Amino acid sequence: MDLDVGNALAAVAEPGVPRDALERLDDRVAAAHERIERGVANGEFGYASLNLPETADTAAVETAADRIGDVDHVILVGIGGSALGAATLADALAGPDAAELHVLDNVDPAAVERTLDRIDLASAAVNVVSQSGTTAETLANFLVVRDAMADAGVDWTDRTVVTTGDAGNLRDLADAHDLPSVSVPDGVPGRFSVLSTVGLLPAALLGVDTDGLLAGASAAREKLGPSLFDSPAYAYGALAYALDVRGASMDVMMPYAEGLETFAEWFAQLWAESLGKDGLGQTPVRALGATDQHSQLQLYRAGPHDKLVTFVGVDDRPDVPIPSADLEGLDYLSGASLGGLLDAELDATEASLAAAGVPNLRVQLDAVDAESVGELLFSMEAACVLAGELYGVETFDQPAVEWGKEAARGLLRGDRTLDEGDSLEVE
Repeated sequence: MDLDVGNALAAVAEPGVPRDALERLDDRVAAAHERIERGVANGEFGYASLNLPETADTAAVETAADRIGDVDHVILVGIGGSALGAATLADALAGPDAAELHVLDNVDPAAVERTLDRIDLASAAVNVVSQSGTTAETLANFLVVRDAMADAGVDWTDRTVVTTGDAGNLRDLADAHDLPSVSVPDGVPGRFSVLSTVGLLPAALLGVDTDGLLAGASAAREKLGPSLFDSPAYAYGALAYALDVRGASMDVMMPYAEGLETFAEWFAQLWAESLGKDGLGQTPVRALGATDQHSQLQLYRAGPHDKLVTFVGVDDRPDVPIPSADLEGLDYLSGASLGGLLDAELDATEASLAAAGVPNLRVQLDAVDAESVGELLFSMEAACVLAGELYGVETFDQPAVEWGKEAARGLLRGDRTLDEGDSLEVE
């Protein structure tokens, strides 16, 4: 993974980061790296996420996946970080002959019913994911899926694999029915769990190269060091932070590969839930190139300069030649390909924003393959951790989210007096 920062510097963009400011920021990056490495070495909560390339329990993943066997459908029941990582891996890496992933990450009854109605449940596996084992949306959807399987004459205990903590309702259920299960690793918040059992188990059920994922993540881990000039991950986190404090309060994540569209959703949770605290943090925005050139680019180029646009390009991809049209005005497409057109769209959009002084960064991947995706995901996690150190926020908690969860439970219990000052556990 390479990172081009030229269009985020003050010589090009407004707001932009002056080169001398980047040098000063590098001293803060060195101090932040020292703190991060200490947290990683001690396995502290959150920081332990950056150990996953080496500590992920791949043996447990393989054992659980083998007990389920081959399936045509995988129903993933989870929410937030318990679902987005797996969906990102599936959309980027699952092959054409892989089982189809269906994610139940919301409790919209129409959507849940529509999804279940179109699946042959006899050929489906269910992976229910909740670290606490008490997540209301997840357990509600799982109960609905379990009931649908019973109605279809399917023994749900033969088709269900559980991902949860060492205690809680789901752990009790798995033990009571001898269900295959894997444990959520200690010290890893959900939004940082894609490279753990949480993301790797559904990926394994879909035939994704999990070893390649972790190899790519390890490669990114080896690039972390005390200078942003030597680490693409730290450079991204530092530049995003520096642009935010100069007025670029939004970060538009815009991959130019449809397989990475869900990655932009994953990034949005990572960035928002980790950094949005104490009146600080960039607002992440999801976009897709080239589609959103026709729906959002007008604002990015000609609107207020309050955005950083992050492009994700790909070097090597399958391609499709564009047939001759024999139509006037389309001669420029002669001999071109869809991949070449997409690359040209990215280059042109990048140049367009630079010409307008809009700060942008370019992440370039070798390919959309397991190693590159593993490197990308780990790099963004490390970038987020570094940015949290620079902001001075508690990167790994999410008190606003936990308050909302408890408020929802209170409403279901008939309690409408929940005070925001109540003490809430962090899941």
